[in-house]
Amino acid sequence: VLASITGMDRRGRSEGAIVEVLELTPDDRALFEKMALEGFQAGLSWITILRKRPRFREVFAGFEPAAVAAFDEADVERLMADAGIIRNRAKILATIGNARLVVAMAPGELDALMWSFAPAPRAEADRPRAFADVPAVTAASDALSKALRKAGFRFVGSTTMYALMQSTGMVDDHLAGCWRAASAPPPPRARRRRSRAGGRGARRTPRCVTP
Repeated sequence: VLASITGMDRRGRSEGAIVEVLELTPDDRALFEKMALEGFQAGLSWITILRKRPRFREVFAGFEPAAVAAFDEADVERLMADAGIIRNRAKILATIGNARLVVAMAPGELDALMWSFAPAPRAEADRPRAFADVPAVTAASDALSKALRKAGFRFVGSTTMYALMQSTGMVDDHLAGCWRAASAPPPPRARRRRSRAGGRGARRTPRCVTP
């Protein structure tokens, strides 16, 4: 069941749709934040994470990878005691571990890795017509998930990665006729980079901004 929310511009949105949808995320810190929040969202409604996001940013040092990588057991216990976030120890530990992996990468390496899996922009004729047409996973998200897992990242399953690809603008699943789809051209980064895999998978609850 899709709930309806309304943003600051007063336009209706399906549950999970946020203003950042289709806006490009071209830096490691922002991608790390999205990875972390998508991981915390697993099994929950995205609107829950959206409402808690300000507190997440506060307690996770703005999702600066170097700061989060330095968290210790005391920080884990601090986060476990904070009712303003999702208190899941496995997800907290994964976020800290993932931050350490990002810090170990060269600047821009995470960005380059993730965007290398962005599919070519879809033709308008191929835009989904109904929520049922939007997949939960694709071959591209499978490949991205596999690459990240191989690198040691956790809570980066294919469904989670497809959600990240939507929220960063790597893919555009806005429905045909959606005001956002009509106003947003295909992401230029997606035009420059081609995925190593494409295709569609199972149904997911989309983040399409609806009229």
